Amino acid sequence: MLRSIFILIFTILLNASGLAQQRLFIPMDASQTNHLKAYGIIFNNLEDGNSSEWLLNYKGGSFMTNYSDELLKKCRLRNVKAEVISPQKAAQIISEVKDPKSNTAVVKLDKAPKIAVYTPKQALPWDDAVTLALNYAEVDYDKIWDPEVLNGKLSQYDWLHLHHEDFTGQYGKFWGSSRNQPWYIQQVHQMEAMAKELGYNKVSNEKKAVARKIKEYVGNGGFLFAMCSATDTFDIALAAQGVDIAPTPFDGDPMDPHAQQKLDFSKTLAFKDFTISKDPAKYEHSDIDVPVQLNNVDKSLDFFTLFEFSAKWDPVPTMLTQDHVSSIHGFYGQTTAFQKGKIKDSVVILGESPGRNLVKYIHGNYGKGTFTFYGGHDPEDYTHRVNDPPTDLSLHPNSPGYRLILNNILFPAAKKKKRKT
Repeated sequence: MLRSIFILIFTILLNASGLAQQRLFIPMDASQTNHLKAYGIIFNNLEDGNSSEWLLNYKGGSFMTNYSDELLKKCRLRNVKAEVISPQKAAQIISEVKDPKSNTAVVKLDKAPKIAVYTPKQALPWDDAVTLALNYAEVDYDKIWDPEVLNGKLSQYDWLHLHHEDFTGQYGKFWGSSRNQPWYIQQVHQMEAMAKELGYNKVSNEKKAVARKIKEYVGNGGFLFAMCSATDTFDIALAAQGVDIAPTPFDGDPMDPHAQQKLDFSKTLAFKDFTISKDPAKYEHSDIDVPVQLNNVDKSLDFFTLFEFSAKWDPVPTMLTQDHVSSIHGFYGQTTAFQKGKIKDSVVILGESPGRNLVKYIHGNYGKGTFTFYGGHDPEDYTHRVNDPPTDLSLHPNSPGYRLILNNILFPAAKKKKRKT
């Protein structure tokens, strides 16, 4: 009798031990039912104190982590394809990914980064693709604005997102088309009041101060991800420190007649040798953005291609370009893409439209941190316009363009090996 009880207990413990060793494999190739929610599953798992492996270039950049009933339940509730695999199968996959002959690599994900989204408290007539992605993937984030940035709150965050912003103090260059619209008038009043409250005489000076603070954040080790007009206006503001580049309609006085000659490109992160737009009615900040005629192609032919990097030698750009396709549909924004000749030599090009001088996706280092710029406004809304409804991501759970955004939120969680020299 005692022997039977002992065998029963031993069997239960053995089964429990075997279950604890099981792993959960989340494929990210075309077989995945919901790519976007899969990122949230892994992010939340990191928040719960569990590590994961990111299998770069293996089945679309798949994930593997320790099995639990709760984790598998979450996958099923969110329609994320996940496979329970044995320790032996997991070891086989790791061995295959680490094979020196294969352009694949294992990256350990240890801790979920603390995320901040730079966004105004007042409502504006457009949405933000990153907040849409974070909300859909069920990833937590905090909203911060100029007072928090200028008061040193950025140090509390690992990852910062900027989107449809204008760090030059020209209100997005909407003056020509929207200066009589209630939303525009309200935005100007609120921005002017905030600048005054923060001790600045003009919005343009206050916004440049914010840009300096964000650059300082990156230099101290922060991860910056920007899209749309936040990409080029950020660098324009850095280059124009101490220079009035805002025409009269924006700040009440004329711009410096020698503004262009006074720009300091050594202060920018990504761009060089650009020419600023001096026309207040022109819906463009500079010639960093591609001209409309350059991007004047049929929508069905508008694609950009991701570069393939060495997973073992260049894990950072490899992480940022994980996807289940290599060519992605283009999409417009106030800043649609970047002219190749305006990008600094030190910046890594992650995605471009070959033959069109059109760069969509870039990455670089500054100080102890990094920045990633992604042109365009919404990967699933080709020509997103003011007052258009937000994209319903439940209709695009496998969006390759949105995957690039979510690659960036996991990037800070990775243990990155230093490249050998």
